Parts: sequence; C-alpha cells; structure tokens
Amino acid sequence: MPEPKLLTPEGASRLRAELEELKGPKRRKLAERLRAAIQQGDLSENADYTSAKEAQGFLEGRILELEALLRHATIVEPGQAPRGEVAIGSRVTVVVEGDPPEVFVLVGSTEADTRQGRISHESPFGRALMGHRAGDRVTAETPAGLLTLAIISID
Repeated sequence: MPEPKLLTPEGASRLRAELEELKGPKRRKLAERLRAAIQQGDLSENADYTSAKEAQGFLEGRILELEALLRHATIVEPGQAPRGEVAIGSRVTVVVEGDPPEVFVLVGSTEADTRQGRISHESPFGRALMGHRAGDRVTAETPAGLLTLAIISID
C-alpha cells in the first residue's frame, strides 16, 4: 500500500476540483477532438489523431494519479498539532540572517509550490521548522549549506 500523502484541506479541495475538471469538460473536449481527427480518415498518417491520443494518455494518467492520491491522502486539519508549534498548514514568518522576513505555509509534498510560498514539510526548511515555536532559531541543511532561521511568528 502506498505511503499516505499529507494534504491540507485547501490542497485536497484544489485536487478534487482539478479531478472534476479533468473527468468532465476536459475529457469531453478531448473526445470531440478525437472524433474530429477520426473523421479525417487514414489514422496511420493523421497527426491530429496521434496528438489527440497522446493528450488522452496524459489526461487519463493524471486522472488515475489524482484518484490514487486522494484515495490514500491524509487530510491534516488545522489545530491537530500542539498550539503554537509549526505544523502542516502553519503560516510561518521566518528571517534568515541578513535577509528580510519571509512567509511560508507548510504543506504536504504534493502541494508544495515555492513560488507561492508553499513549502513541503519534507524540504530542508520544512523539516527544520516542524515542531518549533515562535522565537526559536533552527538550522536547515540545504544544498547551499547550513542556514539559520529565526521563527518570528506562527499563524
């Protein structure tokens, strides 16, 4: 059995919405595209048909991936960790010495998106922050070397 993936309620909701979109409108649109390509005739040299079949494979693969992920996911509700400790779903403000404060939201690995400030609890920063409190200083082992983070606040 696959290891359960940790998701925030918001992350699970986004994945369910993506799955609904893929199984509904996206699948119907792709079916129409395939029908149109088939009506063109000879499928052996039909680039539209080949492209549509490849897209269908990716779509169905993503649907299977999302279904499995949601089936085995553990939803981490806010407030499951001791109050005031960094946990999945926490919004954490940290300072790396010499840099301005940064805000991160700790999420499961499937939701991580550093451009959106969503870091995985399995990342170097995430592992270092988990279980700590505001005022703590932690060290993260990153590819660039050791970084010391000061936890300013946890929401």
